[in-house]
Amino acid sequence: MSCTSPSLFMKRALDLACQAEGETSPNPLVGAVIVYQDKIIGEGYHHRAGQPHAEVNAFESVAPEARKWIPLSTLYVTLEPCCHRGKTPPCTDRILKEGVKKVVVALQDPFPQVGGKGIEKLRAAGVEVQVGLLEKEARQLNAMFLVNVLKRRPYITLKWAESKDGYIDAVRDSMQAAPTKFSSELRLRETHRLRHQHDAILVGANTFQMDNPSLTNRYWSGKSPIRIVWDSRDSLFQEESLRSKLFTESVAPVWLITASPLQQKFPPFVHSFVLSRGTHFLQEFIDLLNEKGVKSLLVEGGSKVLQTFLSAHLYDAVEREIAPFMLFDGTPSPLSFCEETPPQN
Repeated sequence: MSCTSPSLFMKRALDLACQAEGETSPNPLVGAVIVYQDKIIGEGYHHRAGQPHAEVNAFESVAPEARKWIPLSTLYVTLEPCCHRGKTPPCTDRILKEGVKKVVVALQDPFPQVGGKGIEKLRAAGVEVQVGLLEKEARQLNAMFLVNVLKRRPYITLKWAESKDGYIDAVRDSMQAAPTKFSSELRLRETHRLRHQHDAILVGANTFQMDNPSLTNRYWSGKSPIRIVWDSRDSLFQEESLRSKLFTESVAPVWLITASPLQQKFPPFVHSFVLSRGTHFLQEFIDLLNEKGVKSLLVEGGSKVLQTFLSAHLYDAVEREIAPFMLFDGTPSPLSFCEETPPQN
């Protein structure tokens, strides 16, 4: 008789999956544990795209003296095991080879090449498969992946900080004036964690000119995102712009999105893309992200850029920070232009 709740084992698998946060794109986050008589004898998670999947890593972690117990164990996995060959072999084949008789899956994989076929293959081979344990938590874990597959576009997070009275910056009389600081050191680390989680980060021309941002991940472990500057009115990228941080720090690629070709010569890590001017600019931008394999976008632009996404209802999460002080005047929050107030995460 089991003395330990199966939910605890699935929770462990979810926790393992989180260790690869920001590293697996375009693949999902997946964790797995192997349990024999209420004890975990193996565990693993998917580290990066192209590397072994969670189930394989879990099997490989089992100690030699415990391998005899694998056929009598239960495999807990946060996402349906794959049944197709991509960069790695099908996980269903490995599960059947190991002789596992019971698999507990948190969430069925909506990816068309899987989509329940992995579960069907295991069941057809006589494996007991249960689906739905901690499904809500598994959906939250892979919200980005689910948006990619089901909506066929990048997962979009809108992020900004504002004063208590609704301003995202104070009045600045020159570009040399520093932007208003809203975030504590702890909150700043969380912002850079968001940068690590996303494939790309976007700001508009005004933010580029006024703030001279780096847009890099400096306060969290891991990669920096692709840095994108969006200038639909071609007001940007003069000669003096070449001295900005974006063009002198090569830690991550830079994309310049404009409505007409640029004449300047940029460093090799800087790439420019020309999109149509006007109402189709936003859709063409999303199409470009899809084409280039960008699966998640963090929008840190000013009010106008954020308002564009809010008005188009083109976002999946909002990170809105409200500082405990007033500015009384300045650049209004993007919500000042919108009828609806998005949720605050």
